[in-house]
Amino acid sequence: MNQQETVISVSELETLHTEGAGYDILRYISLPELLGKESHTLLYFMGRKLARKFDIQTMEDIIRLFALLGWGQLEMVKDKRKSITFQLMADAVALRLQAPFPTDFRLEAGFLAEALLQIENRDCECIESINKRIHQVEFKAMFSTD
Repeated sequence: MNQQETVISVSELETLHTEGAGYDILRYISLPELLGKESHTLLYFMGRKLARKFDIQTMEDIIRLFALLGWGQLEMVKDKRKSITFQLMADAVALRLQAPFPTDFRLEAGFLAEALLQIENRDCECIESINKRIHQVEFKAMFSTD
């Protein structure tokens, strides 16, 4: 069976809207249980594959997608030749960091790496660090080629 790749425009995503704890339960409890020990790695690559489903042309598209996907407000804070640093902040991020179950941002890191590859046309890997005290997540995207 041949599956056709679907590409979604950023504006098409605006027609979808979901709220609630259901997403968090699936994301932070069900998926890690299903994926097992490799969940961190698999979530990263799921994020990369998800980014390929979108027509991402600009940095503004990435920022807009993060907001539309309910991941929070993404802001670029440093832009160097070999790396870009972002911060992710929002009430939703603060609540996720206070959840009674472990949370991570591997899906977002993978998504960001692939989205940057699309607009920068350079291989990219992304790591995240969490500062629970100020309810902030930092992503550092590192480019392997110029």
